[in-house]
Amino acid sequence: MSRRKRKGRPVNGILLLDKAIGYSSNKVLQQLKYIFQAQKAGHTGSLDPLASGLLPICFGDATKLSSYMLESDKTYIAEAKLGAKTDTADAEGEVIETRLVPELCESDLEAVLQQFKGEQKQLPPMYSALKHKGQPLYKLARNGQHVEREPRTIVIYDIKLLAYESNEQKIEFSVRCSKGTYVRTLAEDIGEKLGCGAYISALRRTHVGNFNVDDAYNPHELELIAEQDGLEGLDQLLLPVETAIEDWPEVILSGDNAYYLLQGQAVLVPKAPTAGRVRLFEDNNRFLGIGEILEDGRVAPKRLINVA
Repeated sequence: MSRRKRKGRPVNGILLLDKAIGYSSNKVLQQLKYIFQAQKAGHTGSLDPLASGLLPICFGDATKLSSYMLESDKTYIAEAKLGAKTDTADAEGEVIETRLVPELCESDLEAVLQQFKGEQKQLPPMYSALKHKGQPLYKLARNGQHVEREPRTIVIYDIKLLAYESNEQKIEFSVRCSKGTYVRTLAEDIGEKLGCGAYISALRRTHVGNFNVDDAYNPHELELIAEQDGLEGLDQLLLPVETAIEDWPEVILSGDNAYYLLQGQAVLVPKAPTAGRVRLFEDNNRFLGIGEILEDGRVAPKRLINVA
């Protein structure tokens, strides 16, 4: 039986998308795949429909590196409503509890926020994409089911109060955090510390690793570029595949070393790093993929990219 031909054209690279509020990450992914007429695409960590901001889209060979981008630190601007809790910990849920908000000043709020800085355990929310026996938790939650979850280790690298609107009983804060952090849960925990409860009323992701939302495009801009400059114009917006791991050390391979490495063999490269994962380039600047330094100092192939 012949293999079914994949629809679309081969597209390779990373697009920085500024996702709008009200759309799921999968919906905008399919929209981008259609605009670019791409065979293969994936995103690097979903944003809730309530959230806006940076959503890197990987096309073609870049999807092979998307799992490494999931490990990146992320930065958010969050708005939390004080005095209430919802079943989803955000504004899309139903209010399940209300409390009086105590008299607060900005210094009080800043002191509470700083208590969350550093490594800690966080309990993932029921309304999340984590799976239990193959089912996303949010689907189980919608059916009224509750599943015991294990707390996960996260790191809050930085958290700052940006504004406090006492009349609206809202706070705005920025947070830079490790992978696996749920800002909804963080807002809920902050509300408990304040003694009044809280939920996320707005959320915007501004950074994923070294990527900045200021460099991102929204779908409307992409459609205009497609109309004016066609697919060639869209392709000019794509970042090279290797930018997904641009903060990793690089190893430049000679032609011979590149040949043997592409055959799956570990090679000895002078002045290579002594440990960890590295970006691999042939000496003509061709990106080969991901390598790993073995205990004996040789460079071994870990994940090769776009190799015939």
